[in-house]
Amino acid sequence: MVHPYLTSSIQGIGGSIKNTPEDFLVTEIPSYLPSGSGEHCYVTIEKRGITTLEAIRRIAVALKVPECEIGYAGMKDAVGVTCQTISIQRITPLKAQALNLYGINVVSAELHSNKLKLGHLKGNRFQITVRGIAADIARDSVPAIFDMLTKRGVPNYFGPQRYGVQGNSHLIGNALLRRDWQGVVDNLIGDPDAVHDAAWSAAISAYRQGDIAAALKLFPQHCRSERDVLQRLVARPGDYQKAFGAVHPRLKKLYLSALQSFLFDQVIAARIDGIDRVACGDLACKHLNGACFLVTDQHLEQCRAETFEISASGPLFGCRMKQPEGETLHLENGVLQKAGLELYDFDLPGGLRMEGERRPLRVPLQDASYTLEGESLRLEFMLPRGSYATSLLREFMK
Repeated sequence: MVHPYLTSSIQGIGGSIKNTPEDFLVTEIPSYLPSGSGEHCYVTIEKRGITTLEAIRRIAVALKVPECEIGYAGMKDAVGVTCQTISIQRITPLKAQALNLYGINVVSAELHSNKLKLGHLKGNRFQITVRGIAADIARDSVPAIFDMLTKRGVPNYFGPQRYGVQGNSHLIGNALLRRDWQGVVDNLIGDPDAVHDAAWSAAISAYRQGDIAAALKLFPQHCRSERDVLQRLVARPGDYQKAFGAVHPRLKKLYLSALQSFLFDQVIAARIDGIDRVACGDLACKHLNGACFLVTDQHLEQCRAETFEISASGPLFGCRMKQPEGETLHLENGVLQKAGLELYDFDLPGGLRMEGERRPLRVPLQDASYTLEGESLRLEFMLPRGSYATSLLREFMK
């Protein structure tokens, strides 16, 4: 599904990103600096060509520490050069600085009192080069798009990167919430047309034809969750709930989070034309601290929205999420009902309960600049934590 653009009236420039690692540079902006004492070593690393979780795995193996003792503030792409901080419990800075791992360079190491957790950062600074753009179109389009995004904000879409390789993670999450266990497994295995690997596609086709044993034999080794589920189905045919129990709880949470993201994106799409406005009944979000409040005076609060002090928020649906009122509530209920869900469905057992929260529909484009050179566009900008550079790039590239 292609979500509508805020800058739909302006022609896109095309192009491609991540042609080389140096074309996609990301640097975390920390919420705080290490104090110099404590049992957690804050290690700033520069990684290239690997995911955050893979970097953590390699460091854990090298230092002989459990992965659970390593904290991180945010997930970073595999493709590109990214600088981020992790925390490692009961490791000295000297030992961390001595690490010599392929794809990972230790920049600094210092002690602090607490473990890093997801969200412990202000945002990320990006330096991104888009290559192969339509230079004749870019001369007019880039300044116009840049100006509109600066004035009205960047739509805070999660985008397709949240939905997995096959684009099916939210479908797994939806089936899980509805306790449709066969639907959960069917969506986990996926669609043979959604993958390019021949053996992988054949494995999915075998599953769809009911040949579980053949599917298990054909599935690539890297598809660990799928293989674990199929092994249980071979042993206990038809017991889809038991089979899905083989999936790691962290992945189950990821599927549920993907569903929340998908539904949130639907709300943005429905409100894209007025993304810089607030309405009575909205829950407005303060950009300074994320606190939300009910809008009762539209004119008064719109003045604050125009200075980017606040923005209308959307739902990351959950069983305890604060709800808006009026037309906003009607719109959000419609999105939820279209998915066949109610808020109480998110009250799952087994540590999977999703309480929900609010998220701004747009984010400010900060410290931003651009350079046009022939068929290349270089963008430098900062986005707050939880926001994605792809949401900005798509407005330019379309």
